[in-house]
Amino acid sequence: MGTMTLLNKKNCRFVMSQLSNYNMVIISIIAVILLTVLIVWLIDKYIPKKYKSLILTGLWALIIFLGYITFMSIYGEIQFNQEKEKRYKIVIENLKDIRDSQLAHKTVTGKFQNNWDSLVKFIETEKFTITQRRDSTVIDKVLTSRYGVDTTKDIVIVDTLGFVAVIDSLFGIDTRYKTMMNVPVGKAGETFKLETGYIPQNGQNMAVFEVSVDKSILLYDQDENLVKKEKDVASVEGVNGPSLRVGSMDEVNTNGNWPKNYSSEQ
Repeated sequence: MGTMTLLNKKNCRFVMSQLSNYNMVIISIIAVILLTVLIVWLIDKYIPKKYKSLILTGLWALIIFLGYITFMSIYGEIQFNQEKEKRYKIVIENLKDIRDSQLAHKTVTGKFQNNWDSLVKFIETEKFTITQRRDSTVIDKVLTSRYGVDTTKDIVIVDTLGFVAVIDSLFGIDTRYKTMMNVPVGKAGETFKLETGYIPQNGQNMAVFEVSVDKSILLYDQDENLVKKEKDVASVEGVNGPSLRVGSMDEVNTNGNWPKNYSSEQ
């Protein structure tokens, strides 16, 4: 309940911020229109006729310039959001591949891998064990000996049916796993940040991992003010926080921090 309340408060602040920015644009447009009307009235009333055409030409140029600035302040953010969403969706596909690979590694070895080269080698060389569990009933020798009558007990038998290569299961003939650690968009030459470890839960040490990339890397060539605003996002329909990530070093969680409007698979 506390977490939901906090999220709702953040959403409210984000919505209020968006409304405030929108209102400021509207107020600015209205102010420009009113100022223009006032200036035209003053020119018509007090400026000699021989100067009016020159002043009005300059005024129209100023109006066009201010209109362009006002339009770009709105359209620029629209373009930013479109480019941001396109890049995020590409990165998310990489993060999902990495998560699948890490979960496969944990299934086979019991832990997550903290080295990219070792993770790639695991994908190429290791196999899943295909098993089948079945219930069975056998004689309980201890109880049979104790009571002198046949006594049975239920057990579960795990049969090994075969093996399947990890690479075939996850990627087939696709070799994209070899470059999944490289950030596919934004600043060139960047790799995802990879962290693994353990956290205590219910008296046990649970394996965790987190793979992330800072939004400033993905949006390095975009408007700095819009990037800063994006890193502070707290919204149900936005990617919250300063980075795009999957997994967590703070809790047992293998989900991504993106909403369903970016990918139905979190």
